Amino acid sequence: MKKFLIIFLTVFINAQLLKPIPENVAYSKQKALLGKKLFFDTRLSIDNKISCASCHNVYKGGDDNRQFSVGVNGCVDKPMNSPTVFNSVFNISFFWNGRAPSLKIQAEEANQDSCEMGMKPDILEKRLNEIDEYKNLFKKIYGVDYIKYDLVFDAIAEFEKTLITPNSKFDLYLKGKAKLSKKEKEGFLLFKRYGCITCHNGINFGGNSYQKIGAVIEAYKMPRGRDRYEITKNCDDKYVYKVPTLRNIALTYPYFHDGSVKTLDKAVKLMGYYNLGLYLSDDDIDKIVAFLKTLTGKKPKILDER
Repeated sequence: MKKFLIIFLTVFINAQLLKPIPENVAYSKQKALLGKKLFFDTRLSIDNKISCASCHNVYKGGDDNRQFSVGVNGCVDKPMNSPTVFNSVFNISFFWNGRAPSLKIQAEEANQDSCEMGMKPDILEKRLNEIDEYKNLFKKIYGVDYIKYDLVFDAIAEFEKTLITPNSKFDLYLKGKAKLSKKEKEGFLLFKRYGCITCHNGINFGGNSYQKIGAVIEAYKMPRGRDRYEITKNCDDKYVYKVPTLRNIALTYPYFHDGSVKTLDKAVKLMGYYNLGLYLSDDDIDKIVAFLKTLTGKKPKILDER
């Protein structure tokens, strides 16, 4: 009875934390539009071929739909799958193991990673300071005559802050502006009843805690990759990752930290088994997936702005 009460209260409390994505966030429009320009510029990579958008396609799901992204000089960026950049402003940290505390630091690390963009700060500063358009924009927005590396990623982080996807069907449901279908509503109830909501909660349905993959069934053979152990050196943090957001999950395949799961149905089935200790029926999986598809929001407004 006590165990049932604890589970009931956990699910009830987490359900109350579900909130719609806001339609607007506070940001500097001038900086964000400059950041948008830089986000798509391949000159930010050492071989002039990779931009931030190469791995984070903001006209699709905010990722690249590859198991592993491809960086400079054709380098395959194993062993981690690139997460979506959408709604990342609501996450508690960045990268699967949470090693970056801010959007800006995440972007700087990706820029300097030898297999992602391979850039060095002094080379990037030299490149951008030879481009009159950027010189004029940074002078106008930041009031500087010389473009510093730090300011480049300040602008990119400001752009990424705007990449929110409001007004999904579920958000409209929470706001009383839409109704879920019978199947979607049953999927939402199962999502809560089975305890998926214990980890996937908050405004982003995830991104706000670290959890172990294989929490119940520990004989999980998936490669570990870069988990929380890399940060904490605590053996209990092996296979522990930041819980991924479920926002726009229908668009962000493949799934899991190593991108090894191609379909949403299989991802739900495996998570039910390994993290809940349940064999979910095909009918239940179908209903949960129908609910998850209601989390696809509208594209960020800034993508239409110049």
